[in-house]
Amino acid sequence: MSKVILVTGAGRGLGTDIAREALAAGHQVVATGRRPEEVQKSLGGPQVDLLVTKLDVTNPDDAEGTALAAVDRFGRIDVLINSAGNLFTGYFEEISPAQMRRQFETNLFGPMNVTRAVLPIMRRQRAGHVITITSTAGLVGMEFTSAYAASKFAEEGWMESLRYDVEPYGIHTTIVEPGYFRTELLVDGSTNWPELSIDDYAPRTALRIEGMKTMNGKQPGDPAKLARALLTIADQEKPLQRFIAGTDAIEAAEAKAKELRAQAEASRELGDSLAHDDTTV
Repeated sequence: MSKVILVTGAGRGLGTDIAREALAAGHQVVATGRRPEEVQKSLGGPQVDLLVTKLDVTNPDDAEGTALAAVDRFGRIDVLINSAGNLFTGYFEEISPAQMRRQFETNLFGPMNVTRAVLPIMRRQRAGHVITITSTAGLVGMEFTSAYAASKFAEEGWMESLRYDVEPYGIHTTIVEPGYFRTELLVDGSTNWPELSIDDYAPRTALRIEGMKTMNGKQPGDPAKLARALLTIADQEKPLQRFIAGTDAIEAAEAKAKELRAQAEASRELGDSLAHDDTTV
């Protein structure tokens, strides 16, 4: 069944793949990006079922304008896919406070802005689906990713809670946690290196940056296949609430679950002793 699908970050990487696959599957697509001319070009030019809008996710006015334009053109919004994001990488002390704030502006407040603009439309419809791309880094903290992981952990908490807010209105939510895919996250413009330099970290920083640069294009995941998987989830009557995407992501999630179980058991004696004791002598 054809749906109206709004995709953020459609000018490059996974967002382009999602928009392209959605068009090929017969959906009506609102493809957004900071440079709409690049979005249009990446998707093969003007098409009957395609609306391209300018959307900087950090700008609430852009988000409102895109939502209104989508309804004006197609009459509704069935699926929102929050795909836009970037990566500020580095050891915590070398990431400037301004960089940390910019990371959260794009990866957390950005999808919040767009979702806030779309939810009133979905509530009026009493139907809709919000899909947000987080990351395995939203489940598992890793070296050299403190800013990115922090933004993704926050995004996960927001989405987990949003589910309960919007379920009564027929709106579904899905968190997508991809592993390593051959997107453009590691290219210049999407990846931002630390602004600060501390001698203690310098050798490790140089090694990490070199490793990440050589990884680009060699990630195991196929973004076109991920895009098609997301469309499958969007068509489900009861969509997955959480989609762990990729063998590496599933292995990381299983390891984290095992670690949490072990830590819960290790905490049991001390943790269980913290309840209020009403016993009187």
